[in-house]
Amino acid sequence: MQNNKSLYEFDHPVSDEQILEAAAYIIAQKQFRHGALTCPKDSEEYLRHKLALIEHEVFAVLFLDSQNRILEYKELFRGTINAASVYPREVVKEVLALNAASVILAHNHPSGVSTPSQADKLITTKLQQALNLIDVSIVDHIIIGETSYSFAEHGLI
Repeated sequence: MQNNKSLYEFDHPVSDEQILEAAAYIIAQKQFRHGALTCPKDSEEYLRHKLALIEHEVFAVLFLDSQNRILEYKELFRGTINAASVYPREVVKEVLALNAASVILAHNHPSGVSTPSQADKLITTKLQQALNLIDVSIVDHIIIGETSYSFAEHGLI
């Protein structure tokens, strides 16, 4: 028997968040299957699906192995509509626990403006200093707003 219901007529519709989570999962699987994250656009696409609809600021980290493959994605800090407190010590603890070789930092700007603030630049510098002590590099820091901003693409990392 053929089901003639449209997507919107099912008894249990799928939420926007569930769709974005599924999209992020598919992108991650594609990356695992095809190897390493090789450019900021790969990371931005993955992170957009994770962070775009969140209405408060979230600071997340993609932990990578020595081949730039994703070991794990973790949302480490949650903030308000325009700020999140980030603690380098907690990032270092997670890096060591996962034995990551490098990281990609990410956070969203619920305002939609992806331009980095002075606070964004300062925490990136602090994290670089902390991670350099344990020989872990920051590949990029990506801000997700209406568009994406890559620190690496703009020469800030």
